[in-house]
Amino acid sequence: MITESPAVFLNDFGVPVTDGTVTGKGVLDMPSEIIAGGMVLTTDYTLTILASEFGSKKYGDALTINGAAYTVRECRLIDDGLFAQIFLSKT
Repeated sequence: MITESPAVFLNDFGVPVTDGTVTGKGVLDMPSEIIAGGMVLTTDYTLTILASEFGSKKYGDALTINGAAYTVRECRLIDDGLFAQIFLSKT
């Protein structure tokens, strides 16, 4: 079990995340993948956040991450539910 504040894990690599009046930090991953036989380059956006801050996000919800607008596709708790991953589309 983690005894430190979970926010400590986001301080070094986190970027600002805003949902209305709620603000926090999250780690934004933007891996690119080549699909369609090498014809298309796509990016899949994933945000790792504290579940207590943003873990209740649902499909279609809007988030501002590091100043850019994103739309939630899915939200999943990770392991013990302290952190969550939000799968996003850039708007």
